Amino acid sequence: MKFSRLIEQLTERLRILPSVGPKSAQRMALHILERDREGALALATAIVEACENVGHCSQCRNFTEQTICDICSSDRRNRQVVCVVESPADVLAIEQSASFDGVYFVLMGRLSPIEGITAHDIGLPLLETRLASGDVSEVILATNPTVEGEATAHYIADRASKHGVEVTRIAQGVPLGGELEYIDSGTLMHAFSGRRKVGTS
Repeated sequence: MKFSRLIEQLTERLRILPSVGPKSAQRMALHILERDREGALALATAIVEACENVGHCSQCRNFTEQTICDICSSDRRNRQVVCVVESPADVLAIEQSASFDGVYFVLMGRLSPIEGITAHDIGLPLLETRLASGDVSEVILATNPTVEGEATAHYIADRASKHGVEVTRIAQGVPLGGELEYIDSGTLMHAFSGRRKVGTS
C-alpha cells in the first residue's frame, strides 16, 4: 500500500533530519496528521522564519539574526583569544561549560578533500584576515579529534604561526573520534584548562 502524494512528500521531507530513516519519517508524518496538525503548522512557521532570518555573524560565522552576534559584540569577551570550532553546537557546548571567555570562529564544517570541502568553504580566508590584523594573540583549536578535524587544526595552526599568533589545542578528556557537542561540561572545562601549545614545522 502507498499513501497519497502529499503524505509521501511529507515523509520524504522529514528524512532530511539526522538519523531519520524511512520508517521513522513515516511515523512522524502520520503522527502529525493524526494528532498534532496545529503543532505541525507552528513548526512549519518557525522553520520558515528561521530559514529566512537566521544568517551568519560577520565576524565569527555563528548563527545569528544580527550582523554581529551577541558574543562578538559583548564587552565582557576577550577578543584577543579566538576559539576555532566546527559548528554552532560546539559553541553552545563550550558556553555551557563556562570555561572560556574569549570569542569564536565557527568553521561550519572541516576540511575534507574527499568531499570537496576546501579552506574557502569553511571560511578560512576570513579567519586569516583576523589573524593578520594583529588583534589576535592566541588561537585555541577546538576542532573535533577526527581525521578531518585534526587535518583542519593542523592547517589553521600553520597559517596562524605565519602571523605570529600563539596556537593551542584543547587536550585532556576529549576522546579520539569524539565530537564536542556530546562532551559533558566538566570534561570540556578540563580540556580548556589543559590545552597545550601547538608547534608547526
